[in-house]
Amino acid sequence: MVSVRSVVDRVGPTLLHALQLPDDCPAAGDVVIAEPGVPAGIAAGDLVLGVATVDPADAAELVRVSATQGAAAVLLKPPLAAKPTVRRAAKTAGIALIQVHSATSWAQLVWLLRTVLDALGDESESLEDGGDPGSGDLFRLADAVASVVDAPVTIEDTNSRVLAYSARQDLTDPARVATIMGRRIPDDVLARFRSRGVFRELSRGRQTIFVPAQRDGTLPRLIVPIRMGGELLGSMWAVVAGPVSEERAAAFADAAPVVALHLLRRRAHTDAQRRASAELLRAVLEGHAGQRRVVAELDLSDEPHRVVAIEVTGGDGRDAEGLRLALLERISQGIGRRPVATELGGLLYAVVPDGNAWADLRDALALQPASRRGGVPRAAAGAPVAVSALATSRTQADEALGLLRAGLVEGRVVAYEDAWTSLVLHRAATGSATARVADLGPLGLLRAHDETTKAGYVDTLYEWLRHPGDPRAAAAELRIHPNTLRYRMKRLLDLVPLDLDDPDVRLALLMQLVALRWS
Repeated sequence: MVSVRSVVDRVGPTLLHALQLPDDCPAAGDVVIAEPGVPAGIAAGDLVLGVATVDPADAAELVRVSATQGAAAVLLKPPLAAKPTVRRAAKTAGIALIQVHSATSWAQLVWLLRTVLDALGDESESLEDGGDPGSGDLFRLADAVASVVDAPVTIEDTNSRVLAYSARQDLTDPARVATIMGRRIPDDVLARFRSRGVFRELSRGRQTIFVPAQRDGTLPRLIVPIRMGGELLGSMWAVVAGPVSEERAAAFADAAPVVALHLLRRRAHTDAQRRASAELLRAVLEGHAGQRRVVAELDLSDEPHRVVAIEVTGGDGRDAEGLRLALLERISQGIGRRPVATELGGLLYAVVPDGNAWADLRDALALQPASRRGGVPRAAAGAPVAVSALATSRTQADEALGLLRAGLVEGRVVAYEDAWTSLVLHRAATGSATARVADLGPLGLLRAHDETTKAGYVDTLYEWLRHPGDPRAAAAELRIHPNTLRYRMKRLLDLVPLDLDDPDVRLALLMQLVALRWS
């Protein structure tokens, strides 16, 4: 049983957008191109493509007829799909209405939809194995493209990571060998191509880009952008001996739409895995998932893990969202075979093994610069625990993050066990505040005096008690001269009689002041 929602999610928002998606719509089974006035060609479970439909009235009639025949969905291009009459017809008939990107080829969409239906029909086996059902096809496609252009080829994503490569790479140069070995273009080579404007040309939509040989021995490249629906999905790089004829370059470029379909399929598969992992991780953090399932499906090793709570502060809402997504992508690529990060309650949570993985993430977060609009991340990690206790580590991370928010802990990143003194004071203060301990005794007179005169007596008493016998240290915390500190202490004792020689009085006052400062 393949749902229409699964098909839309798998193909992705680049090509398909669901305008109407009833919860009880039939399962999708096949793809059919609707012929005007021939409803007999539509069967139950069909995805009906309105290829020849151009009039809103005809489109509405196609929707009604398709629903009568038990079809799963009707697919139309804009502006037809969004016409009020068409949308009303779909809502009344209770059938899914899907809008197809205007630049999409109907022929390519038919191929892609049937590929997706076949893949989803066998989804459980593929997901259980954890592999990408299209990865082998992509390597075979790289070989086919290499034969067309008569040169060794790599297929890369928009971050210059190698997704597949053809045979004959022994005929290339050290830069290509390093690219394949590291599964991405090395930084120094990347910088040279960037300085020559290669990536700027890719973003502009050039059909082919030729890069001449370089003085360091790097051979010429023929590059083709891979696009679908106006979106850049990646690129193909061929190492060539020199300038390429227009015929060969055109043949190389003609392969891009086919590669684009494979990249969309690959991305859809990855997105499906990521969504499933994110949902399971949310259940883990809320304590609703068993240890065996967590270890198996999230691919966690049998070692202590930490839950890290990450919050983006500053900037505007759009900037914060962009920074969260960038951090999520970085974490997902760097830890484990599958993503172990998710969003929950407006925060980003990551599960990382204790040790080097946590140290790397901590350094990355601490060094993360502010975005252009001022957004910066701050993060708190719970203590390392067994996988069965991840919900506990999440609670600890949330508590430590609260200290960062309140400015009770310095820096942008903190670990639960490193903040134990602050946690003790905060918990004690919270309990004391509930018991209203600060309302007892003469402290209220000092607080009232400070509110009217701004004399700062409460702060002065707090630092004096924190640094017994060391007026210089207390004065330094207040940024005043030690003589000023002594003068303030004399004046506050004239105002409020306190026996500061009594250790119980000092301890009681300190508890009251901690309750005020740390609650």
